Amino acid sequence: MGNRLKDARSPYLLAHAEDPVDWYPFGEEAFQKAKAEDKPIFLSVGYHTCHWCHVMHRESFKDPEVASLLNAHFVAVKVDREERPDVDAAYMRALVSLTGQGGWPMSLFLTPEGKPFFGGTYFPKEDRMGLPGFKRVLLAVAEAWQKRRKEVLEEAERLAQALWRSLTPPPGPIPKEAEEEALGRLEATFDPEWGGFLPAPKFPQGPLLLYLLARAWEGEGRAERLLFPTLKAMALGGIYDQVGGGFHRYSVDRFFRVPHFEKMLYDNALLARVYLGAYRLWGEPLFLRVARETLDWILSLQHREGGFFTALDAESEEEEGRYYTWTEAELREALGEDFPLARRYFALGEDLGERSVLTAWGEEEVRKALGEGFSTWREGVRARLQKARRLRMPPALDDKVLADWTALAVRALAEGGRLLGEGRYLEAARKGAHFLLTAMYREGLLRHAWRESLGEEAYLADQSFAALALLELYAATGEWPYLDWARRLAEAGWRLLEEGPSLPLPAKEVEEGAIPSGESALAEALVRLGAAFGGDYWERAEAVLAQRALWLGRYPHALPGALYAKALLERGTELALPLPSPLLEAARGAFLPLTQLVVGPSGALPALEGREPGKAYVCRRGVCFLPVKRWEEVEALVRKGV
Repeated sequence: MGNRLKDARSPYLLAHAEDPVDWYPFGEEAFQKAKAEDKPIFLSVGYHTCHWCHVMHRESFKDPEVASLLNAHFVAVKVDREERPDVDAAYMRALVSLTGQGGWPMSLFLTPEGKPFFGGTYFPKEDRMGLPGFKRVLLAVAEAWQKRRKEVLEEAERLAQALWRSLTPPPGPIPKEAEEEALGRLEATFDPEWGGFLPAPKFPQGPLLLYLLARAWEGEGRAERLLFPTLKAMALGGIYDQVGGGFHRYSVDRFFRVPHFEKMLYDNALLARVYLGAYRLWGEPLFLRVARETLDWILSLQHREGGFFTALDAESEEEEGRYYTWTEAELREALGEDFPLARRYFALGEDLGERSVLTAWGEEEVRKALGEGFSTWREGVRARLQKARRLRMPPALDDKVLADWTALAVRALAEGGRLLGEGRYLEAARKGAHFLLTAMYREGLLRHAWRESLGEEAYLADQSFAALALLELYAATGEWPYLDWARRLAEAGWRLLEEGPSLPLPAKEVEEGAIPSGESALAEALVRLGAAFGGDYWERAEAVLAQRALWLGRYPHALPGALYAKALLERGTELALPLPSPLLEAARGAFLPLTQLVVGPSGALPALEGREPGKAYVCRRGVCFLPVKRWEEVEALVRKGV
């Protein structure tokens, strides 16, 4: 028979369309039903590649007994967190306030007005593992709603008011000491033996690594000491897919050995940029290899029309990690005479029962043993393991396209094409940008989600991330339409930033863990547009950061995207190259994380006004050094700043 999710676009929602639960999508219909029937709302938020979401689905949402309880006492609402990041952000902050922790599946109970009063994450069907059973939770909440209504409503109102007060602070001056404070806090939690930051689980934290990379490029020794060993440990550990390339979501231990196996587009787009820049900065061949393999994995997610799919599931055959792990017998069969050396290379251990996660902890030993033949040997081993793995049932693909995540992939591929001189990466970036601007742009905004048809929602992150991706494509190609579109999308983001709230709770992210916030990305885009166009872009970037000033003062280490935008605003430079220029090739191949390249005919942009072809102009906020003609002079001025 199906429920109201049968017409959904999201694969996650469609997976629940045949549940006996009478699911509603998040929207006015569900809220009106709750008010009309005087029922609380049960809000379940998850995503397609979430392991424990699958478990709760199998145990509870497919179960007729649980479904009857939900349908009798609640209005059940199902949300894909990736399709509705605003709903996820708003209610995850509420869940953390209620319980002290968050996660997915998110299970919250709301008043008919959408204000939460009780919640948790995964609940087993029956009491287990010290967790209350979901059936018992449902009955207890239903009883509280009937018998202690006044107390429930007061709790919901108190929480809602507290969230509005704490998450919508007034703007203030950007704290000058935020970057120093952030480095100090990161040093205090750094794991000197295994890299990354304690305690486990350890997440890749792409925005943080990009910020540390920029600081290391500036010559900040503490940033290098935090970043280099972390990147090396991640590249050699099990969090990196040694066979297929690309990173898993996070490591459950401090060693980066055993991952949570889902693979996300956004993680890999950010980490590809980190490893690209780290290779350019330090010349470490391992970092180049990881950057290329990660970019190649991203290419495997590109839709034929240009957008990028979002993720691969953590499980296959209802077992987490089955696709990625190996027994010794499987490795021996796949590798034959190379097995003894491969066993040393992969440093096998029985991580998941008899199955092993492949690491590359034996890389240094095997590289010494093989000398110049190491790379050829490794590629041969990798190819045979890929062939063997293709015979397995692969993890499920979440085949929706999200504008912000696709923009992250476009930026990574454009940067890879520019820094490595790889035409195939640049071509994939062009194709992705074309998809964004044709299939996902409507009525002045990039819409957030596409899956054979386009959704209505549009978010700040969609506009901001795409503006940055198009600025990178402009730097890589010199093609003006990308610059014009970047300005158009940043202006759209600015308008969205000024719009009022649309949810019962503030949809604000305090921390920037997996991806930068839309606000931080907008601030960065505005600074970079100021490099080309001048005007009030720098002042507007400062105003965006001022809105996060309170949090930058309290939790600077948790806002690396904002710290990066702050560094760019305060110490960044513009490099103007009027064309034709003999320095163009060197400029495009250079890793300059705090510099925006501006190219074009003399006088075509404010940054190129009165500039002489053949010379380079290094400036900050339009104030320039004397022009130079040699690349060595450009690099010295860029590092010096103004």
